[in-house]
Amino acid sequence: MAGKTMSDASSSTIAGTERGESVVYDCRRRKSSCGYCKSGSRGSITHGLWAPDNLTVDDYQDLLDRGWRRSGCYLYKPEMERTCCPSYTIRLKASDFVPSKDQLRVSRRFQRFLDGTLEHDKPVEHTEVSSTSEGGSYALNGESHSVEKNSLSFKNKENEEEHFMLHLSDKVDDAIRLCTKSSDLPHNVEFPRASVKKVSHARKKLLVQGSKDRVYSCNVAFQLSAGIRRAQVGEMKNDNLSSSESNIAETGFIPKIIAEKLVNYLSQVDELSGFSIKACNGHINFYSDKGEASFPKSAERAAISQETAKARSKASSTDKNPKCSLAKRRKFEIRLKRSSFDPVEYALYRRYQLLVHNDTPDRISEASYRNFLVDTPLNFVPSTGDGTAPPCGFGSFHQQYLIDGKLVAVGVIDILPRCLSSKYLFWDPDFAFLSLGKYSALQEIDWVKQNQMHCASLQYYYLGYYIHNCGKMRYKATYRPSELLCPLRYTWVPFDAAKPLLDQKSYVVLSDFSLQQNGEPSPLPKVSNDIELEHNADFLEEPDDVNMDEDGEMAEAYSDSSDEDLDSESSGLAPEMEDGDVTNILIGIGDSRMRYKDIQQAISPSGRSYLENQLVRYKRVVGKELSERIVYVLR
Repeated sequence: MAGKTMSDASSSTIAGTERGESVVYDCRRRKSSCGYCKSGSRGSITHGLWAPDNLTVDDYQDLLDRGWRRSGCYLYKPEMERTCCPSYTIRLKASDFVPSKDQLRVSRRFQRFLDGTLEHDKPVEHTEVSSTSEGGSYALNGESHSVEKNSLSFKNKENEEEHFMLHLSDKVDDAIRLCTKSSDLPHNVEFPRASVKKVSHARKKLLVQGSKDRVYSCNVAFQLSAGIRRAQVGEMKNDNLSSSESNIAETGFIPKIIAEKLVNYLSQVDELSGFSIKACNGHINFYSDKGEASFPKSAERAAISQETAKARSKASSTDKNPKCSLAKRRKFEIRLKRSSFDPVEYALYRRYQLLVHNDTPDRISEASYRNFLVDTPLNFVPSTGDGTAPPCGFGSFHQQYLIDGKLVAVGVIDILPRCLSSKYLFWDPDFAFLSLGKYSALQEIDWVKQNQMHCASLQYYYLGYYIHNCGKMRYKATYRPSELLCPLRYTWVPFDAAKPLLDQKSYVVLSDFSLQQNGEPSPLPKVSNDIELEHNADFLEEPDDVNMDEDGEMAEAYSDSSDEDLDSESSGLAPEMEDGDVTNILIGIGDSRMRYKDIQQAISPSGRSYLENQLVRYKRVVGKELSERIVYVLR
């Protein structure tokens, strides 16, 4: 047979486009232990493909839309009707995204940390930040933003009040330290810095009569309670969430009681004699004794200014001139780079796996890291400036998050013609209080929004797999409004429509059920018991920072699993979905590319039967169109 022989079209129209061709080896069905339900049995069943060199971004996008994912150069798709934990591809349209209160809170907390008003016990090293009083700058997504530093001089009423609120925040911090010293609060918990805010005029209108003079408020008691709760949950490895909550209630570490304890200490502070301080449902409220007078006058102001300046300059000891700022501003950057090995990233990955996932050192190697998060089969497509690709191009990337020049997180992503696909995130455990998993997801969604102007087809954010019966994975549905991929017909179904169905069964053909006019789902038909799932994992809670795709165990599944003989069990597909015609599948033999119909007569009858059985399964999992476009290599 001559090289590059084809019966009905040229190589450019069959094997690919100007973006190259996709070449895969069939790994067939694979069984492994499940990283989600931890059942101990080989209940995770997937179909695997190996693409060591070439995979076009267009073909991988279409594979994603048929339920595939990748781990390095290994592509896998759950056999949904058989695997122990059915995994549904989940996505959202970036332009429709509506952040929740919790997600907005994460953004505000991160910004407070950059502003210097939120501290923690292990501050990052300050580097590459100007100490001049004129100000500094930070880079976000390649854009520079100026940062004006606070001045200690009270030039106007707004500055006076801002400094007084910082003064109140310091006093609340002092009260927290006193509570800790007297054992009213635990000693082994990392607490956030308090932040006192002014009560807005609009908010005052909502208050009951008699509370119009509430001027400032602080909600640090809720943060303290949450910090104590996380610490207790970490210590109670063998207990469940409900017992942790009851333990917090019994020990008095609920926001309401914490706020009352702090108020007891604050009421003894002389500088606050012009205010009434009360605890109300976990909030610390400051009421002015002089009506609308919200902060001290003249001499009091000068004393407070001096005290606040002293405290703030001590906290920012790196500043040569303590008058240059009240709080150290931090420089934040997000750098997007093509996927490649970086020793600094690898060191952060090791630390993350050891401290967050409790891996043992022998399970973490440079080779496994490369195979999982660095190697990629995707052909890079540079931008041509014609609106067909974003400025960075298409391909596999690492998104680095840096604070004051220190690498604190790395997001591993694929940028494809219709989406940004989030693969994995690892971060510095010292910065867990910033909820970097949630924050990175918000940044990735925002990246899609920003780049739509450069590439109109780029509209979606793919969060990986959603597993309804896995508590650790349900956080993905909080990014709304999301859609799940039907495992049979590969249409997208709104999550709100799918959830009632998944509450009843783990595996559901989502497209079989449409919403009635009243918004209620159609009744779920009876399903055979042979796909009932049993699970022994009882997750404590939705973690603050779960990777955007918990695909780490897939690297293990690939290395530990073994090939299974093909069987003749029913595929579970509807009759109209079955298609045994494999004649047009594109076959690769060495450098040759040809349709199966052009070589089938050259294969012995017994070999032909075996190969066609494989090809039928391959066509079933990748679809007719891709089977005629992707090169299937015979080994």
